[in-house]
Amino acid sequence: MKRWLACAAGLILISTAVCSRAEIPGDTLVMAWQFDDIITLDPAEIFEFSGAEYAANTYDRLIGYDIGDVSRIRGEAAESWTVSDDGKTYTFRIRDGISFTSGNPLTARDAAFSLHRLILLNKSPAFILSQFGYTPENVREKIRASDDRTLVMETDKVYAPTFLLYCLTATVGSVVDMNTVMTHEQDGDMGHAWLRTRHAGSGPFHLKSWKAGESIFLDRNDRYWKGPSRMRRVILRHIAEPATQRLLLEKGDVDIARNLGPDQIAGITANRDIVIQTAPKGGLFYLGLNQKHEVLKHPGVRQALKYLVDYEGIAGTILKGAMVVHQAFLPRGFLGALEEKPFSLDVKQARALLAEAGYPEGFAVSMDVRNAFPTIDMAQSIQSTFALAGVKVEILPMDAKQAITKYRARNHEIHIGRWGPDYQDPHTNAGTFAANPDNADDADAKTLAWRNAWDIPDMTRKTAAAVVERDPVKRARMYLDLQKEHQAVSPFVILFQDIETAACRANVKQFVLGPSFDSNVYRLTEKE
Repeated sequence: MKRWLACAAGLILISTAVCSRAEIPGDTLVMAWQFDDIITLDPAEIFEFSGAEYAANTYDRLIGYDIGDVSRIRGEAAESWTVSDDGKTYTFRIRDGISFTSGNPLTARDAAFSLHRLILLNKSPAFILSQFGYTPENVREKIRASDDRTLVMETDKVYAPTFLLYCLTATVGSVVDMNTVMTHEQDGDMGHAWLRTRHAGSGPFHLKSWKAGESIFLDRNDRYWKGPSRMRRVILRHIAEPATQRLLLEKGDVDIARNLGPDQIAGITANRDIVIQTAPKGGLFYLGLNQKHEVLKHPGVRQALKYLVDYEGIAGTILKGAMVVHQAFLPRGFLGALEEKPFSLDVKQARALLAEAGYPEGFAVSMDVRNAFPTIDMAQSIQSTFALAGVKVEILPMDAKQAITKYRARNHEIHIGRWGPDYQDPHTNAGTFAANPDNADDADAKTLAWRNAWDIPDMTRKTAAAVVERDPVKRARMYLDLQKEHQAVSPFVILFQDIETAACRANVKQFVLGPSFDSNVYRLTEKE
């Protein structure tokens, strides 16, 4: 047992002859996965796919939902709630009997502290909560624990009934251990520097170790209030190459491979020792066109580029069923999702739009790309079809952390990115693709529209109106109209919607792929 774990810890990138035949213990789950996008482990800062999945398995959130029917919202750390007659005060009853891995009990005071530090630290995901009117000046007054079991949240106005609840299902709704975190406070940072690489949660697993870009070791929380996991340990190994993931899976050196491409999947379909598991996701791939760029800011250029992508060709060759073509900011399955696909590869139309914009011979531009499948492969296809209209693309490959950091600083020209909903309400995407309350470089709300320097006061007002509409039929129509306008004018080339695939050894059961990137669950997994 110890010998196998030493091998797993020391040899992250690829198995060697020493470890390749070692049997994985029955109470240990090993996954090969691309998680180089993890920047932080602090739930108040986590805003990437892999980090959110980590948090979902190591922290309790206030609210959850049935992954089989996302319309069924349920209590997690908060077992119940009531809403005042005026629709602006939510009172949550915190569940008794939950303990952090430190042994400290989880209380309403921990929940209030967790939401306070989200607003006070003001990291990337803070807008999910600040959109309800919370500021550093008022958050302690508006979010408070009246006793150990009662959490009160007052919003600035009336919103659609489920909106706040869905927001609390996101990573920002994670409850951290106030006493443990504040023990490590430095210079008023509310423990942020410490928690970026540590854990202070009450979830089914707790962090044993994290080596950025290499491995994450999670150990079972035997105190977990829903009952301990069947797995004593989960080991996540960052394996960048899909072909290497396949090799490790076939040898039995990993239990699950998370990033196999279509070619690898085709190559293992006849292997009875491996089972392919799929789940539709809300994740979207898109191009973000920085409006600080002199050429990209022209509306005609933006629209021309939407006609220079071979959507169906990429879906049918590079992706081969791993994604479906989707061209609106709300994923299929969300209230008000638009499924019309007005764009296809049309070089003639693109050339006409470029000529009208004053660029008949095209122009040169760079594209920041995560150096991993499928992003780099999609970028190369897009580079070739852009060239058909004279648009010369320089691909700048980098790891996910570099690309995200550059994108957040608005220093890109074109960014090929992936966005996943933070919660299951349509405002999760409308509020970032179609809203930008302040386009200044030092703005508080750093939405995707902001990242691309797209100043849209009128569309921002329309987005704000949609989120407070209480009639679901009217609200759905408002989102449909927003998406049609967005398709016609935005600096976003929305490409595909995710279908997540996991290839599992046949003895692995009940590995749960949920509808969102932060609803993949390890706790129920077992091995026969």
